[in-house]
Amino acid sequence: MKKNYLILVFALIQTIGSAQSYPFQDIHRSEDERIKNLISLLTLDEKINSLSTRLSVPRLGIKGTHTVEGLHGLAYSGPANWAVKGAKASSTTTFPQAIGLAEMWDPELLQQVADWEATESRYLAQNKNFGVSGLIVFAPNADLGRDIRWGRTEECYGEDPFLTGTLVTAYVKGLQGNNPVYWKTASLMKHFLANSNENNRAYNSSDFDERLFHEYYSYGFYKGVTEGGSQAFMAAYNKYNGIPCTVNPVLRNVAMKQWGLRGIISTDGGAFKQLITTHAYYASLPIAAAACIKAGITMFLDDYRASVKEALEKGFITEKDIDEAIYGNFRVLLKLGFLDSSTENPYSAIGISDTIAPWTKQEAHELARKATEKSIVLLKNENMLLPLQKDKIKSVAVIGPSANSVISDWYSGTPPYRISILQGIKNAAGENITIRFAAGNKADSAVIAAKESDVTIVCIGNHPLSYGLGWGQNHVASDGREDIDRQAITIEQEDLVKLVIAANPKTILVMVSSFPYAINWSKEHVPAILHVSQSSQEMGNAIAEVIFGKISPAGRLVQTWISSIDQLPPILDYNIRNGRTYMYKKNVPLYSFGYGLTYTSFTYSGLKSEKNSLKSNEVVNLTFNLQNTGNFDSDEVTQLYVSFPDSEVDRPGIALKGFKRVFVRKGETVKVSIPLRASDLTYWDIDKQAFVLEKGKIKFFIGSSSEDSELQGEILAN
Repeated sequence: MKKNYLILVFALIQTIGSAQSYPFQDIHRSEDERIKNLISLLTLDEKINSLSTRLSVPRLGIKGTHTVEGLHGLAYSGPANWAVKGAKASSTTTFPQAIGLAEMWDPELLQQVADWEATESRYLAQNKNFGVSGLIVFAPNADLGRDIRWGRTEECYGEDPFLTGTLVTAYVKGLQGNNPVYWKTASLMKHFLANSNENNRAYNSSDFDERLFHEYYSYGFYKGVTEGGSQAFMAAYNKYNGIPCTVNPVLRNVAMKQWGLRGIISTDGGAFKQLITTHAYYASLPIAAAACIKAGITMFLDDYRASVKEALEKGFITEKDIDEAIYGNFRVLLKLGFLDSSTENPYSAIGISDTIAPWTKQEAHELARKATEKSIVLLKNENMLLPLQKDKIKSVAVIGPSANSVISDWYSGTPPYRISILQGIKNAAGENITIRFAAGNKADSAVIAAKESDVTIVCIGNHPLSYGLGWGQNHVASDGREDIDRQAITIEQEDLVKLVIAANPKTILVMVSSFPYAINWSKEHVPAILHVSQSSQEMGNAIAEVIFGKISPAGRLVQTWISSIDQLPPILDYNIRNGRTYMYKKNVPLYSFGYGLTYTSFTYSGLKSEKNSLKSNEVVNLTFNLQNTGNFDSDEVTQLYVSFPDSEVDRPGIALKGFKRVFVRKGETVKVSIPLRASDLTYWDIDKQAFVLEKGKIKFFIGSSSEDSELQGEILAN
């Protein structure tokens, strides 16, 4: 018995000895002390390995994590095959594309979407049936959609820096959670900087002045770091003012030193080697590797190890340089909880104590539907054709190539189900309404279906994946995606709309698209037009609820829809003052920035301001009454725009500086308050190297779009 006892004690001592305790595991020590201790324990090879996306140190018990895409739902095993090798495939909740989520104009709901995505990421990483997932999420895309031809328009939040900064901040907060110590997931924004053309992105340069850098192109990233709390982003493929973004001094000089980013700065996939192969910026890969690390890169997305080792051997960089680089990577791991096993981490039990897959829950389905409903934009509604009244129609024709499919894009996950518009209409119509369907007009099928029905719903749009085609190719010139920009902004499917409306004047057009289109003919001739972005698993149900009036649509556009491609400056002209966006427009738009209708009418009145002037760091609350004077309960997106008539520097004609989405029941009035912050009225002073509030008169108006001035006022900045 005594012998067995001694054996047991000896085994216990061995177990305790093998589970060494290191200072980096001690949650009571400072972040800096813990990270520096960990780095001091690493071998040189472990340090070099820590410059990769596979952040782990098995020898020290650090399991680590991976990276994953997550622009509008977790792309765990989507069509781009982003699932980690060896991981079990899984569905994940799929929301509207980022451009559609932006059209909600609802930061609170957007934060809920990102939070749900983070929950699914944790579940997949920690549940025993999966156990592999990335907790470093490549999202949101903080680039600005300054040109509607950009192939990756679907990934952005539109053309306005204030709106983008607000939404980026909300998405980052949703991904990372509200715990003061730990993050739910880590938000890694992309693509820094000014990556808004695809063709020739591997070697072209995005050129513009310092003010546009701070006030426009970097603004979403700036807000994501300083207000959202993101400590990570991805450098873009392109050059900025002649220097590849991967090695541009702004990584360290601005993002790290000015904004305080102390986390991950990643290359894009293949961008390291492109410094040699396309940019031809360096003579060799070891020199390029050293330049990346010195510029601020902490993580490589392609093969770098041999080049970094050679750079060390030749003295281009030192081990201290690598220590500095990996510090930020391990800081992200620390925030995710991988450097300790503290019970204070509120996210460590997800997928363990709760074993029901989040994407199977009714709560997820309702959130996806709600986000999709709020993203739908009503572009036209002549004679109140919408909403349809079920008791007054007996048949509906659902027509078009976008009617019976929900197409995932390049960065989608795999949804647990897909409700097409056709299926959604069937779900909502009930048994007393006959539904006819025609994908196109082969053998006059669309025309016949339209003629035989009381109302026609024709659904057209782009194809976000271009199945069957190689990289950088699309079926039609008006489509785009990663690596290919659009060469046209008209849609040839509009010919189908012409045939259908000739057969049945009671036609509703549903644009299912990732981009704006020049639908000039449809705007003039089709009585009702809706826009919804691609890929939501609840697309059909949401569209049906709008069409049959269960809810009033209230989404708003986040890009200007123009009427002709010749109104756009050259795509490589990054100086937006040359006629880009609603802020500097030179032509009357087809649909303006911020535009969108509802099923009701609103009256704005009673504008009041707390005071008539403001100083730096002050906030003035603008309040007004919003009355629903129509017959439907509805949201209204109230928007605040400013102009600078006394400015001595070049300022936009108008600029969005506040908004609020408000629900008002029919016949009721609510008081709305929109804060006007002095910090949002500043410009970048090149001499002072800071944002400065310019003294003088500031005019403002409040309305439902950038071209709807319902209430006007002015305030003095001093």
